[in-house]
Amino acid sequence: MTLIKSISGIRGTIGGRVGENLTPVDIVRFTAAYAEWLKQRNNGKRYGVAVGRDARISGEMVNNLVIGTLMGCGIDVLNLGLATTPTVEMAVIHEKTDGGIILTASHNPRQWNALKLLNEKGEFLSDTDGRMVLEIARSENFSFTDVEKLGAIHDEYSFVNEHIEQIIKLKYVDVDAISNANFKVAIDCVNSVGGIALPRLLKALGVKNIVELYTDPTGDFPHNPEPLPEHLTEISKVIQEQKADVGFVVDPDVDRLAIINEDGSMFGEEYTLVACADYVLSQNPGNTVSNLSSTVALRDITHKYGKEYFASAVGEVNVVTKMKEVNAIIGGEGNGGVILPELHYGRDALVGIALFLSHLAKSRMKCTELRRQYPSYFISKNKIELKQGLNPDAVLERLKEKFSTEKINTIDGLRIDFAEGWVHMRKSNTEPIIRIYAEAQTAAKANELAQQIIKEATK
Repeated sequence: MTLIKSISGIRGTIGGRVGENLTPVDIVRFTAAYAEWLKQRNNGKRYGVAVGRDARISGEMVNNLVIGTLMGCGIDVLNLGLATTPTVEMAVIHEKTDGGIILTASHNPRQWNALKLLNEKGEFLSDTDGRMVLEIARSENFSFTDVEKLGAIHDEYSFVNEHIEQIIKLKYVDVDAISNANFKVAIDCVNSVGGIALPRLLKALGVKNIVELYTDPTGDFPHNPEPLPEHLTEISKVIQEQKADVGFVVDPDVDRLAIINEDGSMFGEEYTLVACADYVLSQNPGNTVSNLSSTVALRDITHKYGKEYFASAVGEVNVVTKMKEVNAIIGGEGNGGVILPELHYGRDALVGIALFLSHLAKSRMKCTELRRQYPSYFISKNKIELKQGLNPDAVLERLKEKFSTEKINTIDGLRIDFAEGWVHMRKSNTEPIIRIYAEAQTAAKANELAQQIIKEATK
């Protein structure tokens, strides 16, 4: 059982002992700390916070505790109920609340839940702000209001409709082209909030033929909820049997999008962003951003349009910061996360679907044909278990010296760019391991680069 406190929020397994798991006491403590952080930003103001959750089994319990705590701190609550992560982020922007709390453990299994914290821009907290919340929680330096100043609650369960409406209005989204293409689309929403949002989105986009898998938001995940190929065998089979044109799979909070081709093969999670970026840049050339562990195919596509690609540290908040810095048109992460600033600065599988279907319809290609338009790279994901007492920073420093003649990047761990590929190494904040990602134009070469680093690191 686990409790992990980080600058972006708190997550853990439900039940167990206080301070060791995500218990009701920990939920209240962390929510009160967030409320205190909000009040310290502008003392004396009446605050409002948007709260939404995915469909996992513990969601209602966690939701009640969070809302009650916020009200007890004198903060008004916009209760969105079952809502995707990007929907909550959009609600903060459009309803002009002072922050937001998303109750989701993303792709983690059913026993997990989490509080993800947003600022007034609908974005995850900065490193500085996150650390302030952690310190307030640690010291329990918060107080609750008297009965005359308790917060109020306003229920708004249909904000996903506003979210979809804003997507439809985007200049890149071509509803007529999608409708005329007469696509048959299969979806797998792992019985979470995607089951509410995806059918509505597809109908709004003009898709009339939808094959639905696991769209009942019960929180009873039918398979591992992380949208990786090994977990998507059922929808892959259904696509072939039903002769669907494309399949979309989302994680429980709908910020990651995996695409499946018409023959049941994977489009490739890394290529969700690549395809969406290609489409957007074809209409509005501009800079792009992804993190250091994402495929360089995005760089290649960006250069095709004569613009610049930039890499950020891993983490959505870091990608967003870099996107603002370089005025990126589109960005995201290689785990299927698409960020389109014209909508909002957050990973959003719904806008990813709208962009991809527009691209597919206008290209007049099959999914497999579209995928072949992009440069192929292969990523090898590995990790090193560190022996007791071994300092991961010392290991990374030694590797930096060993490969000092290569192109080195140290903004997030250590990334080494070789002539035939790259390797990115990051120490884990929760485990005694170093994660190693390597990419090259063949799987064999990617594995070779990774093993070269592992061999050197474990000498």
